[in-house]
Amino acid sequence: MQLSSCTISCSRKLFISPNKSSKPKPFSKRWLCLTISNSAEFNSLESETLKTLEWSSVCKQVAAFTSTSMGSSVANNARFPVGRSPQESQMLLDQTTAARLVSRPPDFSEIEDISEIVAVASSGQLLTIRELCTVRRTLKAVREVFQYLEQLASDSNNPERYSPLLEILQHCNFQVGLEQKIEFCIDCNLFVILDRASEELEIIRSERKRNIENLDSLLREVSSRIFHAGGIDRPLITQRRSRMCIGIRASHRYLLPDGIVLNVSSSGATYFMEPKEAIDLNNMEVRLSNSEKIEERAILSLLASEIANSKQEINDLLDKILEVDLAFARAAYAQWLNGVCPTFSLSNFEGCDSVEENNDLTVNIDGIRHPLLLESSLKNFKDGLALGCVNDADVGNGNGALKSKSMSKGTYEFPVPVDFKIRQGTRVVVISGPNTGGKTASMKTLGLASLMSKAGMHLPAQNCPKLPWFDVILADIGDHQSLEQNLSTFSGHISRICKILEVASKESLVLIDEIGSGTDPSEGVALSTSILQYLKERVNVAVVTTHYADLSRMKEKDTGFDNAAMEFSLETLQPTYKILWGSTGDSNALNIAQSIGFDRNIIDRAHTWVEKLKPEQQQERRGMLYQSLQEERNRLKTQAEKAAAIHAEILNTYYEIQDEAEDLDKREMELMAKEAQLVQQELMDAKSQIETLIQKFEKQLKIADRDKLSSLIRETESAIASIVKAHTPADSFPISEADRASYTPQLGEQVHVKGLGGKLATVAESPGNDDTILVQYGKVKVRVKKSSIRAVPSSGKNVVTGYSALQGRQDGELRRNSETNSNIEPSYGPVVRTSKNTVDLRGMRLKEASIKLEMAITECRPYSVLFIVHGMGTGAIKERALEILRNHPRVTNYEPENPMNYGCTIAYVK
Repeated sequence: MQLSSCTISCSRKLFISPNKSSKPKPFSKRWLCLTISNSAEFNSLESETLKTLEWSSVCKQVAAFTSTSMGSSVANNARFPVGRSPQESQMLLDQTTAARLVSRPPDFSEIEDISEIVAVASSGQLLTIRELCTVRRTLKAVREVFQYLEQLASDSNNPERYSPLLEILQHCNFQVGLEQKIEFCIDCNLFVILDRASEELEIIRSERKRNIENLDSLLREVSSRIFHAGGIDRPLITQRRSRMCIGIRASHRYLLPDGIVLNVSSSGATYFMEPKEAIDLNNMEVRLSNSEKIEERAILSLLASEIANSKQEINDLLDKILEVDLAFARAAYAQWLNGVCPTFSLSNFEGCDSVEENNDLTVNIDGIRHPLLLESSLKNFKDGLALGCVNDADVGNGNGALKSKSMSKGTYEFPVPVDFKIRQGTRVVVISGPNTGGKTASMKTLGLASLMSKAGMHLPAQNCPKLPWFDVILADIGDHQSLEQNLSTFSGHISRICKILEVASKESLVLIDEIGSGTDPSEGVALSTSILQYLKERVNVAVVTTHYADLSRMKEKDTGFDNAAMEFSLETLQPTYKILWGSTGDSNALNIAQSIGFDRNIIDRAHTWVEKLKPEQQQERRGMLYQSLQEERNRLKTQAEKAAAIHAEILNTYYEIQDEAEDLDKREMELMAKEAQLVQQELMDAKSQIETLIQKFEKQLKIADRDKLSSLIRETESAIASIVKAHTPADSFPISEADRASYTPQLGEQVHVKGLGGKLATVAESPGNDDTILVQYGKVKVRVKKSSIRAVPSSGKNVVTGYSALQGRQDGELRRNSETNSNIEPSYGPVVRTSKNTVDLRGMRLKEASIKLEMAITECRPYSVLFIVHGMGTGAIKERALEILRNHPRVTNYEPENPMNYGCTIAYVK
């Protein structure tokens, strides 16, 4: 059978028609390249910058979070998608943010890089069955990823937040038709071509099956006859030279006259012969087998041709799923770093609708850490957590910085976070300060943050970092001395700066370390000043480090310049690695040399020379000014921390009171409804009893004598009066206005306050001579008029002796003293029911409730209050709970349920 006829047959009758979806928008391959110019010089300069900033190491960090071989290859080769415009970078950031919202990422395990398979098919070569199954499996997995994202969006109350991910695959051609064709023709579990792949193949296999059955039946009959004739030890049917035959002893060849010997055993004792009757059947088997192979080859060729025709669509689909994989990898990486999403400054990002704070800053980044320094710290920190070596106090110091702490099992060093504050209009920032102070590391961190933002990565920083979008980042950091190119340190330094000046644009970020160093200081200052003036007019932002004090004075003459200094502790003679923006720092070379261990005489002579080179009054004034500024800065920082702590405490108090008020209102309504139900029930009981008495009276009246009639009426009236009295509440004694005016509550007494809706409050101080009294309700203290206070009946009044007891019960309710032998009552805090101090046992079995209550008591903090909700059912849960509270060593006391807490017992845990 010819290939052309097979192709026509397959496509006409058995293949499913291909999918008619629209052609997808191709993936932007250019994003995989950071270079924006074809210049070889520019490529070399940018390549050196990426190497200096260790961009490839950051990409390898992200590679650990990729799910496909394509994503891993892109990340490990530092070919991450990087936006060539602010809009493209913002789109990548939006994809990362959307991916972080997905609690369980899609399944990428079945997706493979099939680009090589597609290339082989396009070259006209045949594909194996396994390769075709790989293509089908990948196409199906890609489609399922899109369906999973669509399902997430449809189930969400805010489907728009998943749109950045959906838009990647929205208009893709998932090649459903090609997938179905492969599935129709091939069984990918057994890796065989199915009979239904073509009519011809089905006919051939059917004929071959019948022929094999006839051949097998014939050979079995002949082999059995030879066995019974003693020609072989057991019937033997086998295959030799692609033909079916039987085994027979050499001495019994005569049993198969006209048979053909196909093979002989190694000993020569056994012949493998084809009976004469089987020759035609074997010939038919060979012909059908060859026809089947030709037909299968034609089907594989047709499927390979289908894949080749869809080469562009398949490659586009691979690019799109690669984008999705990288988006989830960036999201997982951001989660690992605890990163936050940066925003681009509006000055160079048109079309952004977001509203910025601190518009006076073009770069505003708080507490960022270098991701490579943070990696080892996170690993060590996690190991420490696993070993139980790290406690919560070691995690933070209040400003987001992780502490460094020496422990028995090792020392964990966490990088110090740095801030970047560059105001609008500033083009050049000059950073000064001591060697080993962190100038270079801070500058690298800024460059790396810019690259990560362009690539859609979240930054390991705090709050909401903001920075401009830079078209290119150019850096001159390190020693560029080259003996091969006959370049000294200064020559290599200046040569690289010259290249930077040639390619920098208005949207570029330039980073230069130790500008003008390596030559005569006077000429170095002059050259550096000229370079900085040139950069101010031609770049977006330039950050340089220097030890030249004259460069820090450029700020005084030009607002386009700004200063920053690396902080140095004069107490410890060690750098703090923090940047003081707007300040000028000293090199502190002598202090550093002294801390290293230089001879004291050398340091003293150096100080003498410094005094000669610098005017005494100027140095003293600068030192005093610097010291005063440091003290003022520390004072303001302390005040800010106190204010933040007070603000947080006030917010917590507000939320607790709000929750308590909502809870009290709800419980009040429930109590009123229950009281109404009880009153109704009592009324019905009273009516029933009275009716029973009346019926009894009427019966007795019919049979009673006339002289006993009066006594019977009196007995009935007395019984009815008893019933009425039993169901009538006791009247409280009315309080006259004179009594109210003369009533003066005592310190710690519980009273009703009219302004609080009649709720209980506690007197917080001894009444004075005026007509006001300070009362406390929950955590709130308020001064009210005496006329608005009503006394609580003696059964509900509790007086606290001593102000310490009042502090121990801020909600006005007394606690029982669990320490009978001590005069000091422990403070349990306010008895306010929240979700954190409540254990609900309703609906549980007795054993399950016991275990849960035991665990809740064990997990309680010292001197805390626990609310046990056991309900109003059979009472079994309640009795078991009270038994546990009576016997538990940590429970000092408990309050059974009351009208304010039906179905709930309050326990005090020491």
